[in-house]
Amino acid sequence: MNKIKVAHILHSVGGVDVSLRQILQNLDPSHFECFVIHGDADIKEQFRDKNAKNIVDYKLPIYRSISLKNDYLSIVRTLRIIRKEKPDLIHSHSTKGGVIGRVVGFLTGIKVLHTPQAFSYLSADNKLKRFVFLIVEKILSKGNSVLLASSESELNRATEDVGFPVAKTLLFNNAIEPIKNISELSIPKIWPNDYLCTVGRPCYQKNIEELIRVLYEINKTQKMHLVLLGVGHHADQLEEVQELISKLGLTEDITLLNWTSREDVLNIISKSKLYLSAARYEGLPYAIIESLALSIPAVVSNCDGNKDLIKDDFNGYTVKDNNTIKFCEKIITLLNDEKKYNEFSKNAKITFEMNHNILEKINDLEFIYRGQLKR
Repeated sequence: MNKIKVAHILHSVGGVDVSLRQILQNLDPSHFECFVIHGDADIKEQFRDKNAKNIVDYKLPIYRSISLKNDYLSIVRTLRIIRKEKPDLIHSHSTKGGVIGRVVGFLTGIKVLHTPQAFSYLSADNKLKRFVFLIVEKILSKGNSVLLASSESELNRATEDVGFPVAKTLLFNNAIEPIKNISELSIPKIWPNDYLCTVGRPCYQKNIEELIRVLYEINKTQKMHLVLLGVGHHADQLEEVQELISKLGLTEDITLLNWTSREDVLNIISKSKLYLSAARYEGLPYAIIESLALSIPAVVSNCDGNKDLIKDDFNGYTVKDNNTIKFCEKIITLLNDEKKYNEFSKNAKITFEMNHNILEKINDLEFIYRGQLKR
């Protein structure tokens, strides 16, 4: 049997990078051959397959920000690579990867599976920008592309907002390998033993300011510390976050950490009391999947992605509409109710094993890949 050749196109940072690596490291290399087209400044570590063999990758000027010059160059060079490599299928990931992949798919006639990991229009903080981004998504949804959603919420957005026909949508929930070992920290531990944590750059999407306000309310009655990972990479609102921390007198109660290794992130999540997220939207966040795998309950905003993972009063709590006081109350409840905490902790692990263990789920993706070639 000939191998199915898949081209992966993306801006490989954050959860998008984690997603691709989990896929590449678990696909059966005897049946699938992959290569990667990604940004020239987005990763440092080589992509590898299930046998730890290096995967062919091409570095292009694929960046998060919009640039007519770089985006045009990326499309032209990707087109050349695709014509040379002749893949059976294109799998695009992230907004920028989706633009490039679907344009090239249209020009070559190759089927494209697109995984947004959160639609671009959700990132718009004003109506005009949101409208423009949504129009772009609607245009790109035409042709020979199929939406491969990373969560039920993303699937619903695709059909209800973007206009994908149900027949052109599929679901493959983000998933990771079970976390068997926790490595020692490679960075100095400068925070106390009792802490809450979150992973996310200071930006509109992650809504870090809300977590700072929540911590301020918590510390009125119960002293806690917050470790914020992911600062410094595309951190549009870092100054605003630092100013709010200073204004509320929380400088000694919040640790801001730059991007570090995934091993360090897992170490920090594994030892935290709770995982927190006040995000405005998500695809299906890997940090929460990791917290589930590590049996850490979470208190999160009730947004796309978060609500797909955290079921209220089962493995954590979801809070609606930036309700700072309610967010604070739910955290305090879990910190002080050992029985409830242990119940949620057990249910967190169950949620992971049932829905997000890639060792069990990778067969679903292989089936999807094969299915697209029969159409």
